[in-house]
Amino acid sequence: MRRLLFLSIALTLQAAAATATAQEASIATEAIPSQPLDRALNSLSRQTGLQFVYTTQVTGNPQTQAIPAGLPPEEGLRQMLSGTGLRYRYLNSTTVTIEAETASSAPAKAPAASQALAQTAAASPRAEVTSEEIETIEVVGTYSRSLEQAVDIKRAKIEFSDSIVATDVADFPEQNLAEALQRMPGVAIERNKGLGSKVNVRGLPSEYTYVSINDLATASGSSGREVEFDIFASEIIQRVTVQKSPSAADEEGGIAGSVQISTARPFDYDRGRLVVSAEGAYNSISEETDPKFSFLASDTWGDFGALVSFSRAERTNRTDSTSGINFRPMSRFLGASGSRGTQAADVLARDAGVIIRDRTDTDETNLIVFQDKVGDRVYLNDQEKWGATASLQYKPGDRFSLTFDAMLAGFDTTEDEYDAAAYSASSRSTLETIHEYDATTLSEYGMVVLRDVSYTATQHEFLSKERINETDYGQYSMALDWSGDTWAAHAMLGYSGAEKTLDYSNLKHVAYAPSRTRWAGNSGETVPSASPNTIDMYNAPERYLFEAYETTLEQVTDDKYAAQLDFEKALDLAFMPALRTVQVGARYTDKSKERNYGELKITGPSAGDTSWVNTRTLADSPLQWISDIAPGGDYRMKDLNWMQVSNEYARGAFRYPGFATPFEDGQYYRVDEEVSSLYAMADMAFDLGSVPVTVNAGARYVDTAVLSFGYHQVQNADGSTGYTDSPVSRKGRYDDILPSMNLSAELLDGLLLRAAASETLIRPALTDIAYRRTASWNSFRFTDGNPDLQPTYAKQWEIGLEKYLDHGGLLAVSYFHKKIDGVVVNSLTGVVENVPVYNANGTLNGNYDFDVYQPVNADGSYEVDGIELIAQVPLELLHSSLQGFGINANYTMLDSSLAGESDLGISTPMPGLAEKTYNLTVYYDNDRFDARVAYNHKDEYVESIGYNMYPIWREAYGQLDVSIGYRVIENVKVSLRGINMTDEVTSGYTMDPSFPTMYERSGRRISLDVRSTF
Repeated sequence: MRRLLFLSIALTLQAAAATATAQEASIATEAIPSQPLDRALNSLSRQTGLQFVYTTQVTGNPQTQAIPAGLPPEEGLRQMLSGTGLRYRYLNSTTVTIEAETASSAPAKAPAASQALAQTAAASPRAEVTSEEIETIEVVGTYSRSLEQAVDIKRAKIEFSDSIVATDVADFPEQNLAEALQRMPGVAIERNKGLGSKVNVRGLPSEYTYVSINDLATASGSSGREVEFDIFASEIIQRVTVQKSPSAADEEGGIAGSVQISTARPFDYDRGRLVVSAEGAYNSISEETDPKFSFLASDTWGDFGALVSFSRAERTNRTDSTSGINFRPMSRFLGASGSRGTQAADVLARDAGVIIRDRTDTDETNLIVFQDKVGDRVYLNDQEKWGATASLQYKPGDRFSLTFDAMLAGFDTTEDEYDAAAYSASSRSTLETIHEYDATTLSEYGMVVLRDVSYTATQHEFLSKERINETDYGQYSMALDWSGDTWAAHAMLGYSGAEKTLDYSNLKHVAYAPSRTRWAGNSGETVPSASPNTIDMYNAPERYLFEAYETTLEQVTDDKYAAQLDFEKALDLAFMPALRTVQVGARYTDKSKERNYGELKITGPSAGDTSWVNTRTLADSPLQWISDIAPGGDYRMKDLNWMQVSNEYARGAFRYPGFATPFEDGQYYRVDEEVSSLYAMADMAFDLGSVPVTVNAGARYVDTAVLSFGYHQVQNADGSTGYTDSPVSRKGRYDDILPSMNLSAELLDGLLLRAAASETLIRPALTDIAYRRTASWNSFRFTDGNPDLQPTYAKQWEIGLEKYLDHGGLLAVSYFHKKIDGVVVNSLTGVVENVPVYNANGTLNGNYDFDVYQPVNADGSYEVDGIELIAQVPLELLHSSLQGFGINANYTMLDSSLAGESDLGISTPMPGLAEKTYNLTVYYDNDRFDARVAYNHKDEYVESIGYNMYPIWREAYGQLDVSIGYRVIENVKVSLRGINMTDEVTSGYTMDPSFPTMYERSGRRISLDVRSTF
C-alpha cells in the first residue's frame, strides 16, 4: 500500500505578522534526536509549521540524523536527511516534498518571505492519511489553490493520473458529479437531455471505465457495469482522481482508466468545520427555479473525529426535441406479402428508377432506406436528489487509524414525454409516391435514400409517456491503517449497493391515414399528402383511436461486498539498495445483480377487458395544449402546438383499481460473480547518472467465477413457446495474471519523465452475461445472454513529459497506445422460425422468423493511439501584473482502429468513441473575488448502429459555462453561475449530416449560490 505523510498546519496572517520578526533566525525550541523519518518530520512540523509530503514507495522510512535545536528549517532538513539518499524541495511557501536525492541538484531554497511565513506557525501535525490525500482543506479555498493541490497529487503519484479536489468539485456550475469531472484531462461526458450522465475517459466508451468510491467498487443499478454519475451530488465529494495507468495494487485498472472518488474525513481538517450552502437555479426553457441545499460539519475530539455532509437538490428541466428520424430498410415493405410488397417495388421503379430483382433478398433491399419515424417531442424532467456522507475516525497517533465511512444517496426522477409522431413504416402502409430520392450521398455504399415520400397508411401517434425512476444507493466501509518503523498494514471491509425501480407507462392513440414525410432543415416533418383521405396529424383528435395504455415495471438490485488486506515492508538492503519497499495483498469481492421485469397493456376499464381498443378516441379524454402541459410555453423547435392527454390524468384514469404490472419469468435474471485476487509489487529508487529514477512493478492474479440464472425458453408440445418452471443456471470462469510497471525519472529540476506499461481488463456487463432471452417484437429479434463471455483485455503503454512550474503550474504531454482484444459485440447466432406475433388487441399479427443475437467476444485486436496535452499556467509566471489570472487547458486526440458492428460492412468507429476532446478554463481569483469561463468540447461519435447496419452519429458538442464569486465577508461567499450560456443544441444524424436524426434544446441554467464557512 502506498502511503503519504502529510503534515498540515493552519496558518494565519495575524500570527505571521506577530512572530515573523522575532523568529527569523531560529525557530526550533528543542533538538530532534535520531529516529525514523516519519517521527522526525512530525517533530519538525510541530516546530516549524511546514507541511511535508512524501511516499514510502520512494523514501521508505529510514533512520534520520539527529539535529540540534535552533537551526533554520533548511539547515535542519539538510542535516536530518544526510546519508539517507533523500532530499527536500519546496512546493510552495509551506509545503515541502521529500524525494530521492540527485547527485547534481542541491535542495531548493524557499524564498526569504516564504521562510519567514513558514516559521510562524505552531500546531499539532496532521496524522498519516491515505495515499491520494495530499491536499490541505482550508477555510478559504480558491480555484487556483485547488489546481495547485491537484498538481501536487499528480506529481506525488508514480502512475499517470489527474485529480480535482474539493474546491473545484463543488465550486463550479455543475449539476452532478459527471459534469464536475468533464474538466479533467482526457475526460468527456455523455449528455442526456442537457444533463451529464456518464463519463468517458480518453474518448473510450463509458463501460471501459472502472469506478470506485473510497476504494470500493461502485454499484448504481444500471444495466451494465458503468456508473450513472447523475445520482451523485458533487457537493458531498472531496476528491476525484482519474488514474490512467494501473499498478498491481489496483483492483481493476479499467481499459480507459479508473475513476477513484473519495469523500471527506474528519482528520482531513486542521480544526472543526461547518460549511453551509444554498442555491437557486433557473432553467431558460422550463422557466422554473430549482433549490439546492448542502452542508458539511466536522470536528475532532482528541483521538476521535466525526464528519457528516448532506446535499439535497431539485431540478426541473424541459427539453424540446425533434427525433426518431432513423433509417428503415425497404425490406420492411418489399418483404411484405400481397399487394404491399409489389406496390412498393412498382413505386420504386416508377419514381426512382430502382429495379428490385428479388424482394426477399435483404442484401439488396437493406440498401434502400426511408424514414422510420418523425417525432416532435417535449420532455419534462423533474428530479429530487439527495446525498449524505458520514465518517467516524479513531486516530490515537500518526501510526494508526480506524475509519468508518458511509455514503447514502437517493435519486428520484419523473420524466414526462409528450410525443406527436408519424410512423412511416407502419405494418399497414407502403409507398404511394416518391417525391425526392438520393442515390448520390451514400453511393459509396450502394445505398439509395428516399428523402421525401408519401405513404398510403402512415401510423400517426400521440404518445403520453411517463418514466418514474427511483434509485437508492448505499455504501459502507471500515478501513484500518497501521504503520511501524518498517512495516505497514491496511485492511478494508465494505459493501456497496443500489436498488432501482423503473415504472414506465405509455398512453398510445393511433390514426392510420395517408401522409407525406420528409427531411426538412435540422429534422423531419410530416404534412398532409395529396391523397383525399389524408389528415392534419396535429389537429384531428377524433381520428385517433385508443390502442393501449402500455406499462412496464423493472426492479434491479445491485450488491457488492469486498474485503482487502495489504502488507508493506520498507527495506534497506546493503546488497540491493535500490529496493525500497515490497507490498503484497489480497482482495475478495462478491457481486450480485438481480433483475425483475414485466409489462402489461391496459385495453379496457378492467383486467382483460378490450372494450376501449379502436372505440375510444383521443377526443374522449380531456386534452390540453402542449404549451400548457409543460411549463415554459411554446414548443421551441417548430411553429407547432398540439393537444394531448397529460400523464397526471392518464395515470389516474387508465389504471383501474387493483392494477399492478406483473413480473415475467422470461425477463428475470440474476448474475453472481466472485473474484479472488492476489498481488505483489515492489518499489525501487536509484540514480541513472545524475537522474533519480523511481520504479513500481508488480503483477496481479485474478480468478473470476460467474453463476448466471434465468428462465430459459422452451418449445411446448402444442408448438407454442414457454419458459422453464424454475431458473436455469450456467457457470463461467476465467483467471488471469495482469502485470504492470510505472516509472518516473526527474531529468532536470521540475522536469519529469513518466512511463507505464500494463495489461488490464474490463469485465463484460452483467446484463450481457445473464442467462436469459428477451424479445424485440417490432424488430423480429431475440437477444440471448452469454455466460461464457470473457473480459475485454488491453495491453497498453504510455510515455510522457511533465514540466512543473511555480505556483502550481504544469505543462505535460503524453502518448499512449492500447491494443484491445475481446471487444464484446452483438452477433447473429441463430434463427427461431414461425414465432407468433400479436397485435395490441390480442389478435394474431402473423408468424415470423426471429433472428437470435448474442453478445460475443469479437475476434482480432483493435488499437487505440492517443496524445494528451495539459497546460495549467498561472499567468503571473509571465508577468507579476497578471497575478491571479490563469489558464487550465487540456486536449486529447485519438486514432483508433476500433470498429463498429455494421452488418453492411460500413467502416465505423466503436460506438461511444470520440476522437477529440478538449477543455479550456480561463480564470481570475484572489482572496475575495473569482471569475471563470470554461469551454468543453467533445467531438462527434457513433451513438448506436441502427438495425446493426446504419451508424447513427451524435454531432460534436461544445458548452460554455461561467462562474463569478465574491466573498462578502471572510466566511460568506456569493456566486453567480451559468451552464450552457450559448444555448447549444444536441444533434445527430445517420451516416451523413444531411440525414438528421435528432435536434434537441435543453436551454441555459443560471444559479445563485450563497456559501458560508465556519
